[in-house]
Amino acid sequence: MMKPGYHEEKGKMNPRGTLLFFWDYDTQWGAERSRGPGGAKGWGSLEFPNTDELLDLHAEYAIPACFAVVGAAALPGSRPYQDPAQIRRIHAAGHEVASHSFRHDWLPGLFGESLMETLRASRDALEQCTGAPVKTFVPPYNQPFDYPAGLSFSMSERREARGGRTDLRRLCDALGTTGYRFCRVAYRPLPQRLMEFVKTKRRDRPSRLETIGPVTCVRLNSPGGFARPSAEIIERCAAEGGIAVVYGHPHSIHTGNAQDVSLLVPLMKLIRDFRERGTVRTALPRELLGEG
Repeated sequence: MMKPGYHEEKGKMNPRGTLLFFWDYDTQWGAERSRGPGGAKGWGSLEFPNTDELLDLHAEYAIPACFAVVGAAALPGSRPYQDPAQIRRIHAAGHEVASHSFRHDWLPGLFGESLMETLRASRDALEQCTGAPVKTFVPPYNQPFDYPAGLSFSMSERREARGGRTDLRRLCDALGTTGYRFCRVAYRPLPQRLMEFVKTKRRDRPSRLETIGPVTCVRLNSPGGFARPSAEIIERCAAEGGIAVVYGHPHSIHTGNAQDVSLLVPLMKLIRDFRERGTVRTALPRELLGEG
């Protein structure tokens, strides 16, 4: 559970920046649908003990998180695919449970009723599991990237998905129809990508809430994990305002990469320090919607 008085302490602050902390909880559904080299993976069983460890860390540092959960993991069943009891523990600890599609689906390749079905089925399964409304959605693989209104174009999505393709605007329209109100998005405008190409490094800035169709969105502005780029965007939000968006995967916290717990703990200490100074608040997507 969050430390007693956490929300009361937060309410006394006037912070410049806001931090949203996400965990993408895939289980073996996500491992089997890996789009990385070599196809299906076997790391799904790591999701569960690592999530127990993360719940302890979040309680220690009083940092709320949004766990984006594949809906199929909330159905009755056993590991490495399902653990509804753990999903209920996540909810009981004060974190937000969001949808990550039903079976970690690649959304650009879904269209029409197939898209609506994964959105509805995931939300229904998670709500039945926790007894709480699910309003937030996190797209698997952070896709679709294709969003012409935001000057973001994905030739690979257009090539692979062809005619029956879902771009970001279509996804947000479908989210609104199926009862979602918030979405983490990851499109990168062409001018930003060109500047990064010239400078040979990412150039992330604090995010602001934006509306795409009927849904409130926040754009991802860290590369995933807890290395220096994530610390830098939090520091920048503390100084300038705006929203820092940090995320990782529970199954990856002991892999030695940017999501390793050896980097996570120092980042949590940094977040705690900024929060105690009153320059950054930690929040959940539902709180940005005014739902507490």
